[in-house]
Amino acid sequence: MIALEVMRTGPLALLEDLGRPGLAHVGVTRSGAADRRSHRLANRLVANPDDRATVEITLGGFAARVQGGDVDIAVTGADTDPAVSGIPFGTNSIHRVRTGDVISLGAPHAGLRSYLAVRGGIAVDPVLGSRSYDMLSAIGPRPLRAGDVLPIGAHTGDYPELDQAPVAAITNDLLELRVVPGPRDDWFTDPDALVHTAWVSTDRTDRVGMRLAGRPLAYRWPNRQLPSEGATRGAIQVPPNGQPVILGPDHPVTGGYPVIGVVTDADNDKVAQIRPGQTIRLHWTRPRIAAGKPAGW
Repeated sequence: MIALEVMRTGPLALLEDLGRPGLAHVGVTRSGAADRRSHRLANRLVANPDDRATVEITLGGFAARVQGGDVDIAVTGADTDPAVSGIPFGTNSIHRVRTGDVISLGAPHAGLRSYLAVRGGIAVDPVLGSRSYDMLSAIGPRPLRAGDVLPIGAHTGDYPELDQAPVAAITNDLLELRVVPGPRDDWFTDPDALVHTAWVSTDRTDRVGMRLAGRPLAYRWPNRQLPSEGATRGAIQVPPNGQPVILGPDHPVTGGYPVIGVVTDADNDKVAQIRPGQTIRLHWTRPRIAAGKPAGW
C-alpha cells in the first residue's frame, strides 16, 4: 500500500475535501477546504478529481515520508518552499517523489494555508460523505498527528498539459474583498462604515471565523434581539461590540447576530489566506437599499 507517514504537522494539519453539502437541516455545516481554489488546483495538477482529499497545512512546518511506492505530488496556496529530502521544488507544480523520500514544508512567506495533493488522493474513510474535518463540530477525520499513516487512493485521469500553473503570488499587502449588502444591514446606524473603514484581521482567527478590528459598527436598535437565522460561509456577523466577524468554512449553521453583508463566493478563498495583522478593505458589490424599520416592528 502506498501511503504517507506523517512525521510532523506544524501548527495544524487537516484532511479536507470540498465538504459535506446538504446537511445544514440536521445541524451539520459544509466545512471543506478553506481555500477551495488552491485545493482544486493541487488536485488538478496531479490529475485528481476536485473532490479528492488534500492535506490543509496552516503556517507550514509539515513533513511526511512516502511509503510503499513512488507518488506524484503538488503543493499550492501559501508558498512554504516545499522540498523533497531537502531539495526544493516549485509551488504550484507537479513533482515525483520516490518511496522513502521526505516531503517537507517550511514557514510561508505570505498567506496562511498550503495544500498538499497526492495523485490518487488521501483515501481515509469518509464521515457523512466527506473526508473533511470540521473544527467546530469535530466531525470527520481528526487533525493529523506525527505517526499517522495516510493511505493513497487509486490513480485516475490523465495529466494536464502543463506541469506548473501560472498563479499570482499570495501577498501580505492590503486585501480588497467584495461584499453583497444585507440581509440585516438595516440594523446598523451607518452600515456604509463597513466599507469606509480599514479593518485589521486579529489573532482571533480560525476555520470558524475571522474577527476584524476597527471603528465599531453601531446597532440601530440596540435593545432588540434578532432571532437565530441560518448562516453561510462569508457572512459578516456583527456582535454587540461592533467588531465584525467573517464566518469561515466551519461556521455554525445558525446565528443570532445581524449579518451586515456577505463576502462574495469568488472572494471567500482570499479570506482563507489572511494573516493576523493584515489590513482589509471591503467594497459593496451593488448600492444598498435605504434603511427602514425591521420586519415585525
